[in-house]
Amino acid sequence: MPKSAITLCNCESSRISGIGYDPATKRLAIRFKNKSGPGNVYEYANVPPSVHEEFMVAESKGKFFGSVIQSKNDEGELNYPHTKIEAEEPAA
Repeated sequence: MPKSAITLCNCESSRISGIGYDPATKRLAIRFKNKSGPGNVYEYANVPPSVHEEFMVAESKGKFFGSVIQSKNDEGELNYPHTKIEAEEPAA
């Protein structure tokens, strides 16, 4: 599985360990936490810069992720479709 080309910065969250953004492609990359090591990375498409900026300053990254990034439109489709980019590292 390909790795993300977006550089991730560490963040303080109980659910998320890293966030990155590419303004040229409007792709948001998120690495989720896993108890056994690095978690999975997902990239979210068509994320406006303003949403990324709000995400970075959100008091709770997990709550913002759930209420904004994972939100659905009136047709029940995700506002920001995602792709799993990098598989979780296997536990040793």
